[in-house]
Amino acid sequence: MSGSAALLVLADGRFPAGGHAHSGGAEGAVKAGRLRGAGDLEHFCRGRLHTAGLTAAGLAAAAAAGHDPLALDEAADARTPSPALRRTARRLGRQMMRAARATWPSPALDELAAARPKGAHQPVVLGLAARSAGLTPLDAAYAAAYENISGPATAVVRLLSLDPFDATAVLARLAPETEQVAQTAARAADGPVEALPAASAPLLDLVAESHATWPVRLFAS
Repeated sequence: MSGSAALLVLADGRFPAGGHAHSGGAEGAVKAGRLRGAGDLEHFCRGRLHTAGLTAAGLAAAAAAGHDPLALDEAADARTPSPALRRTARRLGRQMMRAARATWPSPALDELAAARPKGAHQPVVLGLAARSAGLTPLDAAYAAAYENISGPATAVVRLLSLDPFDATAVLARLAPETEQVAQTAARAADGPVEALPAASAPLLDLVAESHATWPVRLFAS
């Protein structure tokens, strides 16, 4: 499989990595009245892209570049102050690991799965999967950055019955910024783990903690 084709597989929403069950904070934002339509979705996704998206892209790029995945997993923990989001990241990482090992088997994936049986952080697994597929750190950063906005966009279509064309238009308008974030993350992966992006999004953390207590919800996070 060529690198370009592998990237399409990894970034495809149908890749069985479990992301479809998560809203990336969109469900909480909808309930709070901060996300009511396509305009709000664009603002939400832009903010997420430059915070959580940048951080995830940096971790994914570093894993694809060959940094120690266990050190990256610890770095991901340090960059995720919300316990609810840490649990979510590890659940998604466990599911991503299953899909990646079935699609691009490699000793590196096997070793991380053995070292983190309850799941490593999803961006780290994504980056290692990209490396196993023969992709570059920039490819891994693109996949992570795009996932951080495509997930909420898809969720809002269901949460608000938003026109899918409007949601897709939001992603298209954010394409240049997504490219910029991926390139920034890939450059950071050339340095030490400590220098990787650590952009924070306190409101996403607070929403995640509240969302985790809801007795009834459409999405897992």
